[in-house]
Amino acid sequence: MATEKKGTILMNKYELGSLLGQGTFAKVYHGRSLSSGQSVAIKIISKDKVSRKVLMEQIKREISVMRLMKHPNIVSLHEVMASKRKIYFAMEFAKGGELFDKVAKQGRLREDLARKYFQQLIGAVDYCHSRGVYHRDLKPENLLLDENGDLKVSDFGLSALWDSRRQDGLLHTTCGTPAYVAPEVIHRRGYDGAKADIWSCGVILFVLLAGYLPFNEQNLMDLYKKIFKGKFRCPQWFPLEVRKLLSKILDPNPSKRISIDKIMENRWVRNEFQYVEQAQLPCTYVDKTSKGDVDSSFSMISEITEKNAGREEIKEASPTSPMIKTAYFNAFDIISLSPGFDLSGLFEKDNRIPRSPGRFISNKPASEIVSKFEEIAETEKFKLERKDGTVKLQGRREGRKGQLGIDAYIFEMTPSFHVVELSKTAGDTLEFREFCDHGLKPSLKDIVWTWQGCDS
Repeated sequence: MATEKKGTILMNKYELGSLLGQGTFAKVYHGRSLSSGQSVAIKIISKDKVSRKVLMEQIKREISVMRLMKHPNIVSLHEVMASKRKIYFAMEFAKGGELFDKVAKQGRLREDLARKYFQQLIGAVDYCHSRGVYHRDLKPENLLLDENGDLKVSDFGLSALWDSRRQDGLLHTTCGTPAYVAPEVIHRRGYDGAKADIWSCGVILFVLLAGYLPFNEQNLMDLYKKIFKGKFRCPQWFPLEVRKLLSKILDPNPSKRISIDKIMENRWVRNEFQYVEQAQLPCTYVDKTSKGDVDSSFSMISEITEKNAGREEIKEASPTSPMIKTAYFNAFDIISLSPGFDLSGLFEKDNRIPRSPGRFISNKPASEIVSKFEEIAETEKFKLERKDGTVKLQGRREGRKGQLGIDAYIFEMTPSFHVVELSKTAGDTLEFREFCDHGLKPSLKDIVWTWQGCDS
């Protein structure tokens, strides 16, 4: 993947800074929001590098998971954007870097500092599990520190959702980093995602206090043998309470392994434990997200960005188009068109795209969409007018609050993809809803690709 130039402006929203890190398929840069001046981390993924289905599924899963996460010890996702060749994640910037670097420089940490990080890690993981999310790759490299020295869990690329389990109620994908992975994951017979995460937390606690891994062999098979047996030796400076706790966390039998609730009750862990109560956090339930919605929406992003050749600005494309408004659609705006996957509430309000009672996407040309509204106007006894580039429908019948008025705005993403937004300008709200349900929706079904609803 080519290195992005410092100072590059992305999507007219962010200025790119220095390179923070890179992996096989992505690079992470420091960035700055042009609107607020806030520092962000920009993760850039090349579509060419992730063209294989399994890798694209991983990105889709990361989006669907991170939209559920709203916790002080989890890196927050501000926005996702897409161009023809790349996908951009704008995320919270953790100024302190990786916890791994801190351990690598200092060796073992002070007991109180190691306990603080472990407390914050357990609180964040407990929150993930309460949302039906299993991280599956917990390690110091994926634990960041903010400017206040607080821990932030990051990188949900290998995570799994609750509904990813098979009929046996277990996960079956073998993933993670060998030195931190639970023995049941290696066995490939199915595993409980929560129990596997707890094992990884135990390995991390050992590393923080010891400065080295509990299971460490150059030969992978020798490493796995040690993990299977769960045999490790604590340094002499480990407190007795920590030794007992680790023996319960690093139990190779997942059915006997200690739960997070019991970890939180441990006397050593509870010392000055500032746990974030679940009731204080935003409640987003995983069962509201349909994987099918993510799949169909993400496919639409790919198709749109390929046809649009990287154009984020949506403009009037031809004299017959009724559009006069210019808008910017990013990946989340497009995804939000899919029922049950509206991400708008999680992110900053964007006044450039007006929120409307009804919105749908069509793969028909603008002229055909306008013709359809003309047919509706004739059938439903509405007066149709094109004014300032807006299609206006004005009812001829008197309702409870006068004549019903509806404005339709048509935005072009590509010549064959349009977003249509409907807004009630006059009349009764209940009559508007009834007209949407019994008049507009049935009449528009031939041109609608997906509908986001019609509400007031």
